[in-house]
Formats: sequence, structure tokens, C-alpha cells
Amino acid sequence: MNAALARLILAHVCVHACMAGTRLAAPLLALSQGYGAMPVGFLLALFALTQVFLALPAGRYADRHGLRRPVIYAVVAAVLGAGLAAVFPIYPVLCFAALTTGGATGVASIVLQRHVGRVAEGATQLKQVFSWLATGPAFSNFFGPFCAGLMIDHAGATAGALSGYRTAFAAMALLPIVSWLLVRTAKELPRIPHVPGAAKPRVWDLLHEPMLRRLLLVNWALSSCWDVHTFVVPILGHERGLSASLIGGILGAFAIAAAAVRVIMPLLAERLREWAVITGAMVATAVLFAVYPFLPTAWTMGLVSVLLGLALGSVQPMVMSTLHQITPEHRHGEALGLRLMSINASSVLMPMLFGALSSLIGVAGLFWIVGAFVGGSARGAWLLKPPADRTL
Repeated sequence: MNAALARLILAHVCVHACMAGTRLAAPLLALSQGYGAMPVGFLLALFALTQVFLALPAGRYADRHGLRRPVIYAVVAAVLGAGLAAVFPIYPVLCFAALTTGGATGVASIVLQRHVGRVAEGATQLKQVFSWLATGPAFSNFFGPFCAGLMIDHAGATAGALSGYRTAFAAMALLPIVSWLLVRTAKELPRIPHVPGAAKPRVWDLLHEPMLRRLLLVNWALSSCWDVHTFVVPILGHERGLSASLIGGILGAFAIAAAAVRVIMPLLAERLREWAVITGAMVATAVLFAVYPFLPTAWTMGLVSVLLGLALGSVQPMVMSTLHQITPEHRHGEALGLRLMSINASSVLMPMLFGALSSLIGVAGLFWIVGAFVGGSARGAWLLKPPADRTL
């Protein structure tokens, strides 16, 4: 990993950590102000909602303007949202902060992914750079909430609870500024020239490509598995009388495993094949979901969560590498936006569906239905294999 890539990864970490820390502090503050579960759930949904509507325009904008201009807009939005929450820590402003920090993170992710994908040369480098880049959100999901929690506890202990939240939001507002300092010196890649008289690109043109449709379906199926695990483990742990710390440890083991596999993958990139990794992850997830409801102890749940983390954590770099190989270079940003839009729409809608299904068929039934779906979708991942080498 070279210094330029390391700076971009750190820039990604800072923007994402701003959102992750705000996502911890905002609902905690709302709860402390007397808001109930429904307003807090709505607040949390807003972090993903902006990305659903902003991802596709952001991708197209990145295709036209490159790296630095979209990043500065993302930085301004994140600083504005978290900064206003520090000055006016009230529920409507917290909702605004959720929209702006969530949207800024989505824009920055698309722009940085597009940039490093264009810098990479060949399939092996694509897998390497996307594996390294994927470690950023994994780290920031720890770093942002950890810093925000420290600010809330320690600043609040000396100057009052509200002061602790103000300090946390102010600290989160500083992080995107670091991102801009890291990105502003990055070398801008040559813009792809516009073909005079060419028809205006439409998203349906991309979706007419069978390989991209297949890839998006596979990515959505695996993203839903990630959401199911996050949603169901607390419920299953509560049913079995596990403490909050044990449930948190199970989820933490999953996150650590997902991050660890992304650190290891660049070392093995030359031997990995995207279609094989994705297919293997889908089959492994289906099997692990089938046995999960039968696990009797926290230790066995933790072990299977680690295996799930290894399987699901390996997918994103392979999906990103494949996406850059099957879409035209001048539409990479748009394709990345389409992918982000689909998985964030899933993150907004699927928990409500999971809640309805689990109340009807139970937690075990939810695991088995989603596991059967992802296992049945594995053929789509297999068909991502280059046709010349495919044997069925």
C-alpha cells in the first residue's frame, strides 16, 4: 500500500467516523431528552435515507468532476451537520445532522472508490486497493463511536451531560476537515472526454447489462444477510438470557472478523477470483444461517459470528473489483452510486420486514428463509465467472 492510497483511506476513515460517531451520540441524546423508540428509530433511518436519493446523482457528478470537488462538498455537509448539532443539540437539528453526515459519507465513499478504481491497473490491483479501502469503514465504525462516547462521558462528567454531547458533536465536525487536508493534495486523474452528440446516459442502460444486474442482486442478497445478523443477534441473545456485554461481544467478533479478512486479502489478491470468493461466501452464509438458531451458548454464537464475518467481510472488495471490470470507465461513478443506493434502500426497509417476519415465523424461521434465499442466489455469483472459463 503506497502513501497516496494510505492518505485516501485515512480521508475515508475521517468522514465515515464523523457519521458513525454522530450516529451514536444523536440517538443517545434524543433518548436522554425523553424521545421514545419511534422518533429514535426515525432518526437512525435518516443516516441511510439521504444516501438512497443522493448516491446516483453523486456518482454521475463524480464521473464529470473527478475527486476533489465532490469531496469538498461532502466535507462541508458533514461539518455543517455535526457543527450545528454541537451548537443546537435539539431533535430537529439532530435529524438534519443525520441527513447531512449520512449523505456526506455516501458521497465520499463513491468518489474515493471511483478514484482508486481508476488508479488501479489490472484485476489483481483492483482487488488489493478495494480490500485496503474497505478496511476504512471497519476501523471508523469503532473509532468514531469510541471517540464520541469518551467525549460524552468525560466532558459530561465535568461540565454537565449536555456539554458532553456538544463536545462529541464538535469533535465529529473536526474529522471531515482532516479528510479535506488529506485529499486536497491528491493527484486528479484526467477526465474522460465527453463524446459530442452522444445520448445522455440513463441508469436503465446500465441495468440492461446482465452482468451488472447479477452483481447488484448478489450484493443486495449479501447486504441483507449483514442486516439480518445485526438485527437478529440481539433478539436471539435476549431470548436466551445473555447479558448486553455478551451480545455486544458477539457482534464485535463479527465486525473484527470482517475487518481482519479485508486486511489479509491484499496479500492473497493474485490467487483470488472474484466469482469464486463471492460464491463461496454465499454458500457459507447459507450454511451458517441454517445452524445459527441451534447454537446453545454465547461461545458457539460468537464462533459462528466470526465465520460469518470472514465470509461477508470478503465480499465488498470482490464486488467492487468486478463492478469496475464490467462497467464502462466513464460510468464507474454512476454504477457505484447505483450499488450504494440499492444497499442503503435495503438498510432502510429490510429491518421493518425482518421485524414483521420474525413476529410471524420466529427468529429461527427468519434465519432459514434468508439463508435459503442467499444460497439460492449463489448461482448468480457463479455466473459472474468469465464465460470462456465457465463450466456448469
